[in-house]
Amino acid sequence: MSSRTEKDSMGTMEVPADALYGASTQRAVLNFPISGYRFSRAFIRALGLLKWAAAQANLELGKLDEKRAGLIARAAEEVIDGTLDEHFPVDIFQTGSGTSTNMNANEVIANRCSQLAGTAVGSKDPVHPNDHVNNGQSSNDVIPSAIHVAAAESIQRELLPALDGLKTALDNKTREFWDVIKIGRTHLMDATPIRLGQEFSGYARQVENARLRAAHAIAAIEELALGGTAVGTGLNSHPDFPKKVMRHLFNRTGIPFREAENHFEAQAAKDGLVQASGLLKTIAVSLFKIANDLRWLASGPRCGIGEIRLPETQPGSSIMPGKVNPVMAEAMMQVCAQVIGNDATVTWAGANGNLDLNVMMPVLAHNILESIRLLANAVNVLREKCVEGIAANKERCNELVEYSMAMVTSLAPIIGYDRAAEIAKESAKTGKTVRQICMEKHILPEAELAAALDPVEMTKPGGEGAVGG
Repeated sequence: MSSRTEKDSMGTMEVPADALYGASTQRAVLNFPISGYRFSRAFIRALGLLKWAAAQANLELGKLDEKRAGLIARAAEEVIDGTLDEHFPVDIFQTGSGTSTNMNANEVIANRCSQLAGTAVGSKDPVHPNDHVNNGQSSNDVIPSAIHVAAAESIQRELLPALDGLKTALDNKTREFWDVIKIGRTHLMDATPIRLGQEFSGYARQVENARLRAAHAIAAIEELALGGTAVGTGLNSHPDFPKKVMRHLFNRTGIPFREAENHFEAQAAKDGLVQASGLLKTIAVSLFKIANDLRWLASGPRCGIGEIRLPETQPGSSIMPGKVNPVMAEAMMQVCAQVIGNDATVTWAGANGNLDLNVMMPVLAHNILESIRLLANAVNVLREKCVEGIAANKERCNELVEYSMAMVTSLAPIIGYDRAAEIAKESAKTGKTVRQICMEKHILPEAELAAALDPVEMTKPGGEGAVGG
């Protein structure tokens, strides 16, 4: 492979001839051959946005001339758009400040500026990676800012729309299933009747709450560390630089990013990201519950609960012909497990703010952005390939309601708890329904018994069937 020689503060390095990165990036490539994991598209986009906004701000402040600022802005646009992603090869497991990746961006943009200007790649002419692209910045404020921008944009652009779509689908099912009466279950045991639509309304509310939590996650990371430079003091940065950058970022993203109220907190701690990750974990817990319930309700389909039918998406067994499994729900549950695990990594990474800098930012970035990406993708798949096609098995629902011993609950206020319990025990022993036993023993006049054992009435708030337990 042909190469060229580039130089940084430690000396010269041989760099692949077609690479836009330089010596500092190449050192990191050689130093960290660990995982093969790279920063995501969302993170590289965020780096490009920050470098683009910084060039605009530095032009306004007289720190860059129009030519250099224009070149940096053009090159940064290509980073934003993803056309230069192949030139970001540094492993996630690297220097804890992410300095290697900040320099990766600086070198790529500077060398792309050389190409645009018609000068030699590696010449640092007319744009220098440190003096111009990184003007007024440090890796220590750029990388945490990039994590915040990437996470907030990803939630806004990917996760929120996915949750909106799932909420709509569950609302539709709530209406569709409202008149389907089924048996409720607590402790996995028969309880009083419930509408299938009422169960689905609970799922819809969970997703509505998930959306609120996702919005709170954005709010938790709207403060950016940019402007603090090395340790939070703002050395070598114009005091108006961060505010100007924030204005340009808002114009591009619509997210009200703002300068950190305290730069020392913003660089030494990562509490906002830990909070955001915790909210993502809560969303994962909600989605796990929904997906797992769908599996239970569809179980069987003949020898289990079987109250709903899930869309059949693929064969379920290599040995049992005709078997179909709830694979979309299972995929969602696995994603939720991954997100819960990712949150543990984010928590430990966030806790490792030593004195004036957190030194586990790359792995923190990787995990929180992966959580957002996986949740958004899995929610879309669950909605499209599972929820929208769910059908109610009304016959099975009716059968189980009538067969349930819990039907006796509505009789307790009329005939007393002890006598109702006796009927329930006899139903369990004989296999007869509660209605059959009551009719045989003439517990109540037929019309009164029919009213007392009406499962529809038991699903209404405040009715005799609305009991605890």
